[in-house]
Amino acid sequence: MGAEPGSAPGMRRPTMRDVAERADVSFKTVSRVVNEEGGVSPALERRVRVAIEDLDFRPNVGARTLRRSDRRTGSIGLLLDDVSNPFSAAVQRAVEDEAVPRGVVVFSASLDEDPTRERTLARQFGARHVDGLLLAPAGDDQSHLAAELRTGTAIVCVDREPNGLAVDSVLATNAVGAEEAVRHLAASGHRRIAFLGDRRTIPTARQRYAGYRDALAALGLPLDPSLVVYDVRTPAEADGVVTAMLGRADPPTALFTAQNRVTIGAIRALRRLGLEQVVAVVGFDDFLLADLLSPAVTVVAQDVTAIGSIAARLLFARIDGDTSPPQVRLVPTTLIRRGSGEIPPP
Repeated sequence: MGAEPGSAPGMRRPTMRDVAERADVSFKTVSRVVNEEGGVSPALERRVRVAIEDLDFRPNVGARTLRRSDRRTGSIGLLLDDVSNPFSAAVQRAVEDEAVPRGVVVFSASLDEDPTRERTLARQFGARHVDGLLLAPAGDDQSHLAAELRTGTAIVCVDREPNGLAVDSVLATNAVGAEEAVRHLAASGHRRIAFLGDRRTIPTARQRYAGYRDALAALGLPLDPSLVVYDVRTPAEADGVVTAMLGRADPPTALFTAQNRVTIGAIRALRRLGLEQVVAVVGFDDFLLADLLSPAVTVVAQDVTAIGSIAARLLFARIDGDTSPPQVRLVPTTLIRRGSGEIPPP
């Protein structure tokens, strides 16, 4: 007996005509079952579904889209800084949790803070006719997405506001959270509080620095430029910055690390130097196992699940026809006290 269609590598995929032949029904009957159009008796539908399972038939999504009156593809694009980062991964999971029950597939990609990559991937996702796009802007100009909006693609920005594009965005209270972190360290007696931030081109990095700066001013503490380091991207870079800072004659007594990977690198440096119980740390963004270290790491936590869920719901509302003015939704941060941020100065 010959192999069934699609049962061996290299053979063609089974078609609806193959299903019709196996089930001994008309092509139109198979089409109605596959496209959930109704008008098929339960007995015939069972025969068709058995044939579909036997042949491992998979509908052509593109062809089904062409037949739909609304031209929807049941897919959305998700463009984040780095899908391997815990923040991005949590956003992606929250988006999927909103999308999957709706029968929508999520295509995701990393932008790596590259504006050119943002433009390229947005264009490629648009060419695949995704119904909507969730975007953490990498560049300082999102006007290139106006064409996608005009063709009916819904767009919502997450984590950062867009520039040159009037669409919804969902953000954390970055400046407020940073301000709370600095006030918390100052309440323990710290006066020399260092700031370690991401690239200064990133809006969230600038907002967290603004919170740091404003908190120092409100507390009457001087802003020492030598305690401010931008453009720290990796744990290794943060390790090197902290090691150099603490080797000075006038080192900081506390660190505000404004990104989770920066916090991880700072903790590594402190542990290697034997100073984890001496130098206080408050990090922005929680991370896996932060509560199991000794001392456990005090963080300003974003509600990442809420950020991703709200952004996805806004996107689906736009896809469904919501034409209300674009809005900015702010999701509050929370200071979680665990030990590292409560260490007093020497």
